[in-house]
Amino acid sequence: MAGPCLTPFRGFGDEAARASRRIGRPRAEVAPGRSFGYDRTGMEQAIDAFREHLGSEKRASAHTIRAYLHDVDELAAFARLSLGRPPALTDLHVMLCRSYLASLHGRNDAVTIGRKLSSLRAFFRLLVRRRLVSSSPVAALRAPKRAKRLPAFLGKDEVGRLLDGHAAVPQAADGAPPAAAKVERAAAERARDEALFEIIYGAGLRVSEACHLDVDDIESRPGAAEIKVRQGKGRKDRIIPIGRKAIGALEAYLPVRGAWLSQSPRGDRSAVFVNRRGRRLGPRDVRRLLSALEQATGVGAASPHALRHSFATHLLGEGADLRSIQEMLGHASLRTTQRYAHVNIDHLMAVYDKAHPRSRA
Repeated sequence: MAGPCLTPFRGFGDEAARASRRIGRPRAEVAPGRSFGYDRTGMEQAIDAFREHLGSEKRASAHTIRAYLHDVDELAAFARLSLGRPPALTDLHVMLCRSYLASLHGRNDAVTIGRKLSSLRAFFRLLVRRRLVSSSPVAALRAPKRAKRLPAFLGKDEVGRLLDGHAAVPQAADGAPPAAAKVERAAAERARDEALFEIIYGAGLRVSEACHLDVDDIESRPGAAEIKVRQGKGRKDRIIPIGRKAIGALEAYLPVRGAWLSQSPRGDRSAVFVNRRGRRLGPRDVRRLLSALEQATGVGAASPHALRHSFATHLLGEGADLRSIQEMLGHASLRTTQRYAHVNIDHLMAVYDKAHPRSRA
């Protein structure tokens, strides 16, 4: 349902930014007789209840909690600017919520607006359940239509070039052979990178799941191994088998990891993938490493999530059923996994149109 075309309130972005920075900070004690910017018995109480609900009942990740609270705080900041005073829960009516969503157009894409609406729906559902409001003002509001985007993936040859590619040995500025220590360090980092990306592609992991892998999450048997993903998206555990290539790369990397940790008393001894200082790799580190590998091998459009998409698309192309792929990817709904069927069909049609002699009139 399209909302009225309204001019965004001046200063709304600044107020929302300040509001978002408050999220996650410990709340200061308020002296008697003083008040927060919002009605403590209404808005602040509701936001506190929502935070507790997300963490305790929904078991949402810290990232999800931050995002949902940011969206609610942004609505509160919009209401404050609209009303000229701190809003009460009764001020958050249908027209105000619709005006808020209308103000997002032009500054946010359809996916972001839909996510913000989902946050508000979850917030008001809780308030209705707790009898803090009589009904949800966003229940009948619709998110804008999302453009249908199929997952980006790499072809099998491209994945092979990416994972089998080796970064060039660093050279000195004068062209002299590099010092032995540099060569050894480059080889050690290359072993880690190969193991990391073989695991991401071989198990279809999200980048955050690969970063959070612990040594105890990998169970190896003769000729086979499996990974246990703990507290993945939606706080769900799952077990995924990995192939011989990933096992071999992991076995080559583990001695390197041990050497790095032995030199780092404060290193993270539970983490699988660490840097030279023994600290667990983060998602930004992984993206940076993959970007360097992409440049070294000439494979374009490579990202950790593209490797995950490639895992699913290649399995489907080789005859794996959607239900098994859903379990390995950790999707809550089969509808999410069905996107890869469309990708595979489009890819087959492209190959057919290019190769079949009767495909062109």
